[in-house]
Amino acid sequence: MTTLASVITGKVSDYGIEYRIHATRRMFQRNIDNEEVELILKNGEIIEQYDNDFPLPSLLLNGKTETNRPLHVVVGMNFSERLLIIITAYEPDMVLWSKDFSRRLTI
Repeated sequence: MTTLASVITGKVSDYGIEYRIHATRRMFQRNIDNEEVELILKNGEIIEQYDNDFPLPSLLLNGKTETNRPLHVVVGMNFSERLLIIITAYEPDMVLWSKDFSRRLTI
């Protein structure tokens, strides 16, 4: 399992976390709180990597909350400023993802 900690320099806790307005709105609509997102940042698995995303490279993380709720978090990585930018967070759709939500299904 590849984690965020294996991609960044240092520990996840060494980085600031910034939430985009879009992420904050979606998290409110989807009843996802900051603590759940930060748990996925620390313990989630990288399932997709977008090195050429603009303006920052980003990752899709898969994980579960303390209540066993599956979540995906898209995070941009600003290495120079040591910031993790939360782009969005959502509960993956069982129709579109494998049973463990780690692979997209081809429909």
